[in-house]
Amino acid sequence: MCNFCHQHGEGKKWYLEARNYSQDLLSDLRRRRMIEKFFESPDHLERGEKALTRLDRLPALLRGIIRKKITKRQMPYHFGQVIPIEDVEKILELATSVVRLACICRKSWLGSEERYCYGLSLAPGGGEMVSILKSIKADYLIGPRTGGLEYLSKEQALSLMRHCEQDGLCHSIWTFITPFIGGLCNCSLPGCMAMRTTLIHKAPVMFRGEYVAVVNPEKCLGCGDCRKICPFNAYFPFKTGQRAEVDLSRCYGCGLCRSICPAEAISLVERESVSEAAGLWL
Repeated sequence: MCNFCHQHGEGKKWYLEARNYSQDLLSDLRRRRMIEKFFESPDHLERGEKALTRLDRLPALLRGIIRKKITKRQMPYHFGQVIPIEDVEKILELATSVVRLACICRKSWLGSEERYCYGLSLAPGGGEMVSILKSIKADYLIGPRTGGLEYLSKEQALSLMRHCEQDGLCHSIWTFITPFIGGLCNCSLPGCMAMRTTLIHKAPVMFRGEYVAVVNPEKCLGCGDCRKICPFNAYFPFKTGQRAEVDLSRCYGCGLCRSICPAEAISLVERESVSEAAGLWL
């Protein structure tokens, strides 16, 4: 299991531990202020992207040191993990209310409103998280020209996330001052800052999933759909017609390849059960 599972999961996946969604954690004024600052404006993400671009130009040794510091700093602050749709469903079962909202990353990077983020709460009506969001001045989030905050049933949220999979977005779960979990996101390049930071700028701010993909060669049609949809480039290059093969050093276990496979030749297995991937989290 990942570091968070050992620290915050009490023997199970950390994001399936109900206490990590507790409204009591929002009584921490430091956490409330962090959430306010995070959502107030997309400007801080734009500044972060510029800083990471400058980092990429530094000498390799210095880049490596700073990237490790970024990851270490983010873990107790705002960190995520990739999860498959089965675990999304388990998380939604824990939640009492689900609220869909505009994605601050897409607003910052693409300048458009994309509704790929979901606030989770063990309290009705979105709980304290919604109260915090309503208290800040964030026109992109709840302004009159936006979709505002949408209150969804668990069934509606799950259906929308399944559609996200078909569109090539992977699911992730996020803390706001660890271990409090505030949201589920649906991530893709180029608009997701977490994926940009982790994959493009090589400074991980999200754990790989608890699973990896495996291919049944007897079922595989060699269509290449898995390679095309994988956001992590985790399939070895192959010619059309060749059977798919997973690069376990790159696989994040999101399950997008599985969802798109016409032959149902791909499945997810526990990361720790595969020696090549066990212990590989960042």
